[in-house]
Amino acid sequence: MSEAILHLTQELMSSWWVYLALFGFAALDGFFPAVPSETLVVTAGVFAATGEPNLYGVIAIAAAGAFVGDHVSYVLGRGAGGRLLDRFEPGTKRHAMTVWARKALAERGGLVLVVARYIPGGRTAVTLTMGAVRYPARNFSLFAGLAAISWGLYCSLVGYLGGKAFEDNPLKGVALGIGLALTVTLIVEVVRHQRRKRRTPEPQLEAEAELMKAGER
Repeated sequence: MSEAILHLTQELMSSWWVYLALFGFAALDGFFPAVPSETLVVTAGVFAATGEPNLYGVIAIAAAGAFVGDHVSYVLGRGAGGRLLDRFEPGTKRHAMTVWARKALAERGGLVLVVARYIPGGRTAVTLTMGAVRYPARNFSLFAGLAAISWGLYCSLVGYLGGKAFEDNPLKGVALGIGLALTVTLIVEVVRHQRRKRRTPEPQLEAEAELMKAGER
């Protein structure tokens, strides 16, 4: 069974269709987080260690898709984002991520978008929020570009390292690459959780005022 799966995966990864899939999945993931774009990019990076697909192509296409997806989410935020965010019920994960995004944007501005790339659900919450508060489009594009490039490099190279470690068994390389990516995500979440526990909650009105200042910069 593993031989058949490996053969099928190798055929898919050697086809030019893989680049279209990478772009599409990365773009969709920008505003529909259920799409497993990171897994696909890591897998492509693993097989890039064998020569197909091209590693530089994987990095570039994944970053381009992520960049486009973030802008789709930003535009949605500028349109109905405010009303959409207000509908998230308190106590739900989406509401918690929205509160985090607003506070983080008020504190760190556009740099939060780069950090949010590595937090499950964080990227969409941040891009929607930045659109909803009318964060300057030019500045948004700058930070979205930095976030997309760093994410494309990270996922592709994590996969590539896994592929190099298991050149004779790419499926083990995929498992290692995904494991490394999940470990980094877990570390980021633990650090974020610990920092949030140490921080004294700010009054809601103060956070909103700071948020509006961030949107005007």
